[in-house]
Amino acid sequence: MSILYVVATPIGNLADTTSRAVEILTAVPIVAAEDTRVTRKLLNHLGISPRLKSLHKHTTPERLDALVTNLESGDMAVVSDAGTPGISDPGSALVSAALEAGHDVIPLPGASALTSALSITGWVFDRFLFLGFLPRKKNEQLAALESAATEPGPIVAFESPHRIKATLDNIDAVMPDRQLVVCRELTKLYEETFRGSAREAFDNFSEPRGEFVLVIQGSGNVAITEISDGEITQALDNLATEGLTGRTLVERVVDLTGAPKNRVYRLSLTQN
Repeated sequence: MSILYVVATPIGNLADTTSRAVEILTAVPIVAAEDTRVTRKLLNHLGISPRLKSLHKHTTPERLDALVTNLESGDMAVVSDAGTPGISDPGSALVSAALEAGHDVIPLPGASALTSALSITGWVFDRFLFLGFLPRKKNEQLAALESAATEPGPIVAFESPHRIKATLDNIDAVMPDRQLVVCRELTKLYEETFRGSAREAFDNFSEPRGEFVLVIQGSGNVAITEISDGEITQALDNLATEGLTGRTLVERVVDLTGAPKNRVYRLSLTQN
């Protein structure tokens, strides 16, 4: 049987390509790629020219079967546009199909936006929670953030430039006391790292461009401080705009702030 190599590619700087990745991409006759145009630029930079076949989230079952059939004739590699296939990128379907057909699957590690961002936080942790790309709908994103808020380790998410402002606003609503490390365009020419609160990050990225990695401080690193009436009132206001009222609103704010229920209820009575 043949081998399917899952090859990590650079997340920006092409010099981050590993020598082993070059060796495998040179040796295999076919490379399945998320976007053949993006991968062709990398291959041209490396001076190699295997055949490229597309593999993306809209790939049909018939196309997937054809790729597995190609494995009957020899080894193959799969790549995404940046980073590791199958980690918030296409690739897992081909891996599953190759394994089912009896082929070996071997990973080739490389550059990672996830671990790169975590490595520069300066926080001490032995676990983290990876959320991938957060839901697009506001209510679903708020629910995801609220569910993750008690995670003791850092919380990591990817975000696009046209959604980053709304996401930072939602993080501020759910976890206003948390510090963030926001990485933009990692390893690229205009790489930027911002450290501060979600509200400060919102103000900093006035015209966001490029891809973002958000690392939110885990609950295990948050100092326990007495929450003010103003912070509780702000939480009430934020969630009230989402349509929460009465007991549901009070209970949600209690969960988010840790404040006593009777105190939150008293402050809720002053809300319009």
